[in-house]
Amino acid sequence: MSAFVGEIIGTMILIIFGGGVVGGAILKNTKAEGAGWVLITIGWGLAVTMGVYAVGNISGAHLNPAVTLGFAAVGEFPWKDVPSYLAGQMIGAFIGAVIVYFQYLPHWGATKDAPTKLAVFSTDPAIRSTASNLVSELVGTFVLVLGLMFIGANDFTEGLNPVIVGLLIIAIGMSLGGTTGYAINPARDLGPRIAHALLPIPGKGSSDWGYAWVPVIGPIIGGVYGALFHHAIFNKEFSGAFWVGTVVVVLILIYAANIELKKASNTIVNNNASKSV
Repeated sequence: MSAFVGEIIGTMILIIFGGGVVGGAILKNTKAEGAGWVLITIGWGLAVTMGVYAVGNISGAHLNPAVTLGFAAVGEFPWKDVPSYLAGQMIGAFIGAVIVYFQYLPHWGATKDAPTKLAVFSTDPAIRSTASNLVSELVGTFVLVLGLMFIGANDFTEGLNPVIVGLLIIAIGMSLGGTTGYAINPARDLGPRIAHALLPIPGKGSSDWGYAWVPVIGPIIGGVYGALFHHAIFNKEFSGAFWVGTVVVVLILIYAANIELKKASNTIVNNNASKSV
């Protein structure tokens, strides 16, 4: 099997298990309906573990454009292979989402809420605030790629690495995922979102393309910076790209914080004005 096909298969497996656990937890009349966030985060962790076991020895099991670009940015993956990996990841994510659609065929009609149906395929924020949502995806993917690199620096019993990576995904989901649903993977969000737009899902509503760029751009910035940060802090490789990335990330953080502080200030002023009246 080629690395390109490996990324297709691995990412497909990731989405079958990951999208599948979301569908079971939130679609109407499934046996797992209402099982909640803990089940979803554990399901996604196991989804990554199974994807890595499936193709880790074939393609390295990136399964995520942010991981591929992050590793390439620090010279740990050849740029010439990046396009085929990204294409494989997108194709695999789309195929996986289509399989999830067929798995839950009778439940789409039973579920009346359109955003719930979209949530099986792609992410959306708990509080829609674009800059802050971008920060959440950036931070989650920064931790992901940084974690992958420091996990890789340790020796584990043969075959245990995928389990450790799965635990990292669970930790990110439980600790950081409650804001945006932690896409932390452009292919994981965009491929299934395209599937949602194309599939004949009863009453599916909008695919929310206005938000779709956030779980693509945020993870790319966070993944690349996570790799640069690891090489700078752990390996003392303070490249120009690291300093540029640091400035970009700090500016994004300041911008997002400024927006939220202004919103909070306006809310306080409006509440005080209402009390005065």
